[in-house]
Amino acid sequence: MIRVRRSEDRGHAQHGWLDSHHTFSFADYHEPAQMGFRALRVINEDRVAPGEGFPTHSHRDMEILSYVLEGGLQHQDSLGTGSVIRPGDVQRMSAGTGVAHSEFNASRTEPVHFLQIWILPERRGLAPGYEQKHFSEESRKGQLRLIASPGGEANSVSIHQDVRLYSALLDPGESVAHALAPGRHAWVQVARGKVRLGEQTLSAGDGAAISDERALTLTAEAPSEVLLFDLG
Repeated sequence: MIRVRRSEDRGHAQHGWLDSHHTFSFADYHEPAQMGFRALRVINEDRVAPGEGFPTHSHRDMEILSYVLEGGLQHQDSLGTGSVIRPGDVQRMSAGTGVAHSEFNASRTEPVHFLQIWILPERRGLAPGYEQKHFSEESRKGQLRLIASPGGEANSVSIHQDVRLYSALLDPGESVAHALAPGRHAWVQVARGKVRLGEQTLSAGDGAAISDERALTLTAEAPSEVLLFDLG
């Protein structure tokens, strides 16, 4: 079964400096039928104006992934970590018992476009933690590259939940396939481009929940960047 979540149906917040689309309920956008999928709780597509950003704020008991599509995102946190996240980078911050951080556009002239992803952790009260890794375009071209997983399999970012996240860059006509073990589910998020999933065509910003399927195949109809979550 494939259930599509269209880009135009997402929640939307426009704050001048921030243009944000919410795949699932978030902040002032509340839709009881869209509270997440399995352990996947948030996918926000954010565009932040030059020199602007999110001042220091706190989180608890959440695995937070940042995935930059364009520009650079400046990160600072109460763990003493500071970095700039750029395309190809994946940052994981485990909020656990509590962490404070800020996120700002690293440029004074160009916007930053990124996805922020929240995953419910396997248990509450974990120690806060941070990790960032780079995944080259070559490693993601024409294939699903594991970028986050329990225990950091295949040199991916480590997350505290039974979720495996893959990234792929596809040229028109290229396909990738993914098998789902019994009892597993998937979420596909199109970051850029257009792909075909079964009988459905998904464009940038679209997502799809997949359950009770043994496998899925994604075929690009335009240059595309996709994320695939394999979920328990």
